[in-house]
Amino acid sequence: MGKTEVTYHWGADFHANVILAYWGFNESFKGEAGLEDYKKALDEYLKNLKTSDFGKGHPRVVLFSPIANENLKSPNYPDGTANNKNLALYTKAMAEVAKANDVQFIDLFTPSEKLYSQAAHPLTIDGVHLTDEGDKELAPVQFRALFGKDGASTTDPTVDKIRDAVLTKNDEWHHRYRTVDQYNIYGSRSRIKYASPDDPKNAPDNATIMGEEMAQRDVKTANRDQAVWAAAEGKAFTVKDDNLPPVDKVPSNRVGPFPVQTKEDATVNTTTAKPSPKAPLRPYIEKGEDTLKYIKVPEGCKVDFIASEKEFPELINPVQMAFDTRGRLWVASWPNYPETTPTTKVFDKLLIFDIDPKTGKFTKCTTFADGLNCPTGFQFYKDGVIVMQSPDMIFLRDSTGKQMHADTSERIVSGLDAADSHHETNSICYEPGGAVYFSDGVFHRTNVETLNGPIRNQNAAIYRYEPRTSRFDRYAPYGFANPHGRVFDYWGNDIITDATGNNSYFAPAFSGHLDSGAHPKMKQFWDRPSRPCPGTNILSSRHFPDDWQGQFLDGNVIGFQGIFRAKISEDGAGLKAVTIDPLVEGLLGDDTHEGNPDFRPSGIAVAPDGSLYFMDWSQMLIGHLQHHLRDPNRDHLHGRIYRITYPSRPLLTPKPIYGQSIPALLELLKEPEDNVRQRAKIELDTHDTAEVMAATDKWEKALDKSDKNYEHNRLEALWVHQWQNVVNLDLLNDVLKSPEPRARAQAVRVLCYWMDRVPNHMALLETAIKDPAPRVRLEAVRALSFVKGQDAQKAFDLAQLEMMDKDYYIDYCFRETMRQLGSLPENQGKIEKTPILAARLRAVPDAKYGPTRKKLTAAEQKMYDLGKEVFNKDVHCATCHQPDGKGVENTYPPLAKSEWLADQDRVIKIVLKGLYGELKLQGKTYGPSKNTPPMVGFGPLDTDEEIAAVISFVRQSFGNDLDFVKPEEVKRVREEVKDRNIFYMTDDILKEHPLVPKDAKAPDAKSADAKKASETKAPATK
Repeated sequence: MGKTEVTYHWGADFHANVILAYWGFNESFKGEAGLEDYKKALDEYLKNLKTSDFGKGHPRVVLFSPIANENLKSPNYPDGTANNKNLALYTKAMAEVAKANDVQFIDLFTPSEKLYSQAAHPLTIDGVHLTDEGDKELAPVQFRALFGKDGASTTDPTVDKIRDAVLTKNDEWHHRYRTVDQYNIYGSRSRIKYASPDDPKNAPDNATIMGEEMAQRDVKTANRDQAVWAAAEGKAFTVKDDNLPPVDKVPSNRVGPFPVQTKEDATVNTTTAKPSPKAPLRPYIEKGEDTLKYIKVPEGCKVDFIASEKEFPELINPVQMAFDTRGRLWVASWPNYPETTPTTKVFDKLLIFDIDPKTGKFTKCTTFADGLNCPTGFQFYKDGVIVMQSPDMIFLRDSTGKQMHADTSERIVSGLDAADSHHETNSICYEPGGAVYFSDGVFHRTNVETLNGPIRNQNAAIYRYEPRTSRFDRYAPYGFANPHGRVFDYWGNDIITDATGNNSYFAPAFSGHLDSGAHPKMKQFWDRPSRPCPGTNILSSRHFPDDWQGQFLDGNVIGFQGIFRAKISEDGAGLKAVTIDPLVEGLLGDDTHEGNPDFRPSGIAVAPDGSLYFMDWSQMLIGHLQHHLRDPNRDHLHGRIYRITYPSRPLLTPKPIYGQSIPALLELLKEPEDNVRQRAKIELDTHDTAEVMAATDKWEKALDKSDKNYEHNRLEALWVHQWQNVVNLDLLNDVLKSPEPRARAQAVRVLCYWMDRVPNHMALLETAIKDPAPRVRLEAVRALSFVKGQDAQKAFDLAQLEMMDKDYYIDYCFRETMRQLGSLPENQGKIEKTPILAARLRAVPDAKYGPTRKKLTAAEQKMYDLGKEVFNKDVHCATCHQPDGKGVENTYPPLAKSEWLADQDRVIKIVLKGLYGELKLQGKTYGPSKNTPPMVGFGPLDTDEEIAAVISFVRQSFGNDLDFVKPEEVKRVREEVKDRNIFYMTDDILKEHPLVPKDAKAPDAKSADAKKASETKAPATK
């Protein structure tokens, strides 16, 4: 097999001979107790670094201390006293270790404190991360300490030229050092071969092609390094980039039909490929209006084509959209999907569309931000917009206040991973109380530095971020593959959807705090009909029928390509949903019917007039695993927007929001439409906090108590306080006593995030955990997981009040809360000392689907268990065939009692190399006609033992009863097919291994005799 990973050697790859090492900030949060361990680790680090040779001899090492925590004198941030106490300790320790190792040490803690005291305005964005001005003030300090003399003034025009040249070089370098899709370039997927059906020997992998692109990045960085030196010498220099090494062309492994490729395609796509005889051309539907006949909506609805790349060339591969307070639609455009190349000239964008109020069509397109790379998520904040730019979250503003063109950019979060661009932060949404939610998918390793300490996470999670306070936390660490959907309902309950499996969850139950690790498997709140899902929403618009309100909308882009609808109802402490007729159904076509198989509805938004807009990503290829990152048939030219109305009901009159007074905005919080209330709070956030709070208190006291929506209106007042980060104890207590349990539940949620400022929070949680309403008790159990320190023992005891609750969601949350509380020093050993509690917390066994044979040998049981592990690994078998082996109807075939499993060698070949093509099984057809992508071969990803185990697991699960497969059989077959670089077509594999009728026994091809027997039976099966 060889090695499947590409190793990146930091330092050695660019021959570092001077290393500026900045350490101590993240480590300082362990306080005095962690000081000796830190000194030891730092000593080892310096000794190792000083004796290293990266190609130019032993490097010179300079060690820098952390800067001090600035007192921003803001109610949104601590004064920094606690952090500075630790930072001073660690700075002193660093100086001692540096001296012992004869390493130059530069103290930034002391001079930064001085700079803060002298500054007319803050030099940090959050107390610990410098602004541009802060960098400018600290730069001379570092220069003087490094070189023993003053450098040129930062106001010197030459310095600006040098800095501009350095930043340009850095931008190129970071595209290489922190490149997007690292898992597909350096990870285990990087060595998967992708071959054309017509030229199977030409099978490049991502590691090779993307490695060539990285080589171009290296040369581009070196070219810009020359510009830095030229600027330092006062010379003019033009970077030409005419010396870039070549990047090989990539063939497409897609078996058609292909959309017709235009001349434009060849200029935008990385490579071009000739159509395969096995993949006939089909016309791409170039006119947006012509796609309407392939879109089906429910009776009473009308769908209109709004815009495409023909009317607005910038509208390509739309990935998120949202309406702003002015009623304009913002769209993130991703023409460089899956990521930019080193030679990209047309970058990703954030677009603004003005809308004709009479027709709903776009009248104008404005590019708010250009030069982006993978802007997979954005959200409005105050007078600007937060945008994902891996590994950073940036805040973009138009300083003129017109919100037309971004001219200022501030990095507000750094360290979010993008090891797979499909899995980076997307669908950024607000909670009703003002925090925004980011995400990670599998393969990611996120490390975010915050003023409260580092937040680290492996693989998937949802994150909660408060823009006002910079508070960043893991919200729901869970075994997602790719969580693309996040939405909050009218009462503040959130539903999180994992795109890959289109698995949706009632989030309050698995969003309790964990110091480390992830939450275990939880049931889905809705039995979805198909997968995968790029985006979700809640239908909240009186333009549509009353019984449609609150329906869950769920986009789907393979097999069924449309938008599902699900009716939500109560389920004890949680929610549940059942499928009803879809909102949108794309007609994909087949051999006898026309259709639009490139239709990929990727996002849904309710407009100010109550109509529904949805995006069409308009892509033929959407998989990273199934196709090369640079497959020439990835579309870089198309994008569509549509609108759904209900003509028999009037459209809503859009509510004025932008520029409105505080009292007028507060009145909008009574509106039934979720998006109106959210946009009103976004606009409130642009006003002075003290004025907003005074007006909100007055508004809340004047609310009509006889109004049927009074309890929700009062809850909105509490949410405004949370959004503004102002604690109102009286209002909180009032809502905690509301006769409406859904309001009480949300008040407990607010209390959870205000506990550090609510003196009697434990007493309030004790009342909540005894509440008759299960959802209130659920929120209380969840809130207890956040408790630490002196209240940890009390929290442990309170949580036990729910020990015998049989509600599914309360039971799940209780187990996770006790797991967290039991891990704290104050509660060490308490679970084990309480037999009833220990018994209650025993792990709930996973559903068992086998083994069919009840008596396995120890070796067979070990192999079966390994196979189960491989089957359920990230983006392996269970993703498509499902954990129960039943597959997804009309899209992914079932493994339960499948005749395809009988021939051992056939199964081994399919698992090693993959499969594509029409497949008939149990009376149903699967494959390209359903727009199902190829099954990828797992040969490069898994060992012989793992492949033998997973096949054995399947052959002994889901009602199957077939013999175990030995690793040596996999090794034999792997050798036989080693020269095959492309997946098997169904016709090809069936020629080698015909299916045998159910009443006949297929021999496992273990010998020449067995193979001969198989051949003699083949004619009988045709």
